[in-house]
Order: sequence, then C-alpha cells, then structure tokens
Amino acid sequence: MQGIAIKNWAIDDRPREKLIQNGEKTLSDAELIAILLGSGSKSKSALDLAREMLNDAEHQFSNLSKKGFKQLCSYSGIGASKAVTLLATFELAKRYNFATDGLEKKAIRSSQDAYNFLKLPFIGLGHEEVHLCLLNRANIPIHYMQLFKGGIHESSVDPKLVFHHALTHKASSIILAHNHPSGNLIPSDADKKITFNLAQIGRIMDITLQDHIIVTDNGYFSFLDSGILIK
Repeated sequence: MQGIAIKNWAIDDRPREKLIQNGEKTLSDAELIAILLGSGSKSKSALDLAREMLNDAEHQFSNLSKKGFKQLCSYSGIGASKAVTLLATFELAKRYNFATDGLEKKAIRSSQDAYNFLKLPFIGLGHEEVHLCLLNRANIPIHYMQLFKGGIHESSVDPKLVFHHALTHKASSIILAHNHPSGNLIPSDADKKITFNLAQIGRIMDITLQDHIIVTDNGYFSFLDSGILIK
C-alpha cells in the first residue's frame, strides 16, 4: 500500500472511516497518528510515515513526545503544519493525563506515590524544571505548580516563594520535584543544599518538606528514602 493515498485505499483500511464505523479504540497507534498527519509523502502513505515514526521511537509514546519541531520536520512528508499538530497533540495528552490521573484525590504516603503523581508533567522534557506539590493534613495534593524552568539552583528555588505558595493555599506540607533529562539519579550538591534549607525553614513554619523527588522517565530518587532528608 506504499505510496497510495489513504483516500484511494479500501474503505475498511482507511483510518478515518474505520474510526467512524468502529470507534477510536479499534485503531492502532499508527492509524491514530496517520489521522493526525492527514497525508504522507510522495513515496509513503500517512500510515507508513506513522509506522516509521513509531519504529524510531521504539513504539513508546514517551520517546515520540520528546521529539522537537526540527526533529519532526526531518521526516519526509512532515512540514511545519503537521509538526505543530503533533506537538500540540503530545502536550494536550500530557495535560489531560495529569488532570485526570495526576490530581486524583489520593493521599501521598510514600516516595512511590509521590513519583506516580509527579512524573506525568515531566515526561518527554528535554530541559530541567522545578515543580512544587502542596498537600493538606491528610497528605492529599491540593495544588501543583511549576516553580522554575531551567536547571535547579538556589535562585530557582527561593524559599520565600515556596512558602508563600504554601501559606496562600494553606498547605500543611510540600513536596519539591525536579527532573534530570539525562536519566542520572545522583543528586548534586545544589540539590542537597536546597533540600536542607527548605526542610529547616519548614520546621520553623510548621510546614513539612515531605520529600524532594528527582524524576526521570524510568525512575526516581527520593531524598527521604535515601536518608538525606530527615523530617
């Protein structure tokens, strides 16, 4: 079917018609991406192109979502318009997943709970970000926010700003999180210093630093579990 436009395929093989007739859950990952692409190149159909992209991403959406504008445009058949459509779709998927799964009203009682809650907004990021999770007395998240975009350092995690947000939302405790896009889970000296400072100030203000989590796509580091943070 290579090189044949989707509109010339048999009705049962067309992703759009298949979705309308049988529902979106019947479509493969490649077919869903093909619908977003709309068309392929002179030598490849949209479905062939979608399969190529998934193959390059080892069939992992988290890998595919890491591709930037220029990387997407490097595929023959993907121009600026299609690349923008894909990037917008990836971002919407992340936001939807976090809104429906990340902010469930469940108590965070372990570092694994914290990682499961925190990881969604970090998936696919090629740069570092610092996020703050605020919790009530039952350890249930009540607010979540991005503090800083860029590497973690003292100026990016201003304790005055952190505890201003905690006081504004009447939080009883906080969890700090930042990502390491490299996948390295070893905390830096700056990571340790910031954790120590926030924990000290939190004790004075009676707002506990529950944990500081370093997030990667494949795992996490907990300052509490490691013994660096003592509540």
